[in-house]
Amino acid sequence: MRSALVVGTGLIGTSLALALSRRGVDVYLSDADESAARTAASLGAGRAVLPSQPVDLAVLAVPPARIAEVLAKGQQEDWARVFTDVGSVKARLHDAAAVAGADLSRFIGGHPLAGRERSGPLAGRADLFEGRPWVLTPGPTTSRDALNQALELVSLCGAVPVVMDTDEHDHAVALISHAPHLVAALMAARLENAREESVRISGTGIRDLTRIAGGAPELWEDILAANAPAIAEVLAAYADDLTAAVQALHAVAGPDAEAAKRGAADLADLLRRGNAGHARIPGKHGATSASYAVVPVLISDRPGELARLFAAAGSAGVNIEDVRIDHSPGREAGLVELLVDPTVADRFATSLGAAGWTVQA
Repeated sequence: MRSALVVGTGLIGTSLALALSRRGVDVYLSDADESAARTAASLGAGRAVLPSQPVDLAVLAVPPARIAEVLAKGQQEDWARVFTDVGSVKARLHDAAAVAGADLSRFIGGHPLAGRERSGPLAGRADLFEGRPWVLTPGPTTSRDALNQALELVSLCGAVPVVMDTDEHDHAVALISHAPHLVAALMAARLENAREESVRISGTGIRDLTRIAGGAPELWEDILAANAPAIAEVLAAYADDLTAAVQALHAVAGPDAEAAKRGAADLADLLRRGNAGHARIPGKHGATSASYAVVPVLISDRPGELARLFAAAGSAGVNIEDVRIDHSPGREAGLVELLVDPTVADRFATSLGAAGWTVQA
């Protein structure tokens, strides 16, 4: 791939343009908001102009509702030999593209499973896709050239290609992305009018569970509408489990001892299923999810403290697998939980204590 056009310079478009530019691809940028394209160009993502002749690949990083229309226009105006997109919904897109008169032999659907809570070109990162899955959804008429160009795009961005059917993709993202976003929004919405005393004592649990609810509503309205049937199917299953959990809690709190016993068993089964499902989420480098030991360290909220702590881990020869930080309300301090291999946890805690760190038991 020598040249590419990125249409849409938000987070995803700018990030992949940065990744391609760093690999020597001549990248052109286009956006309905010209200032966004210029901003992306100033970051080194490419040139904010349309190409004068067809490029090897055009990537459509526009809202899902506009992809079919932009694809048809781009093919009419001969922007590129091959086209792909980064939308998170695929079946309806393929249908809409056919209705719009697009040549589907020159198009292959794409969806990188990467993102951030921030949006816009300034949030772009060249390494955003490294090691992340990137789904490709070729149709029955997709040409070999289109597939190869898409695979090269994924490789240049450092991602991992996954080929799926359009319907299979849409059901998968409804389960692992779209429905969870709605559930996080539902949980966060409970806080909007909650008493200040309740919100003030929020900890890492509610923060982790509602983190993705901070996404841009305008973008998510588009996504949810485009994949509504699959999302509704997943939420209906959630609703069944939620109803059962409510009934079990009422039973546990009720006067009937036998009903309380059954309710407790139902709750235990739900928690067990949750453990089993969580264990199936891929862990580091896509491997089977691993269990790590937690080494909790008290840390002051001063510049350089985290760097000192990580340096102490390096000196001890310990690899930190993950990090969680919980800030103490009302104090300039917090608790850093370092997740490490269980076989080195005790030695690591002892080493940190000897170096002057306060390790919680």
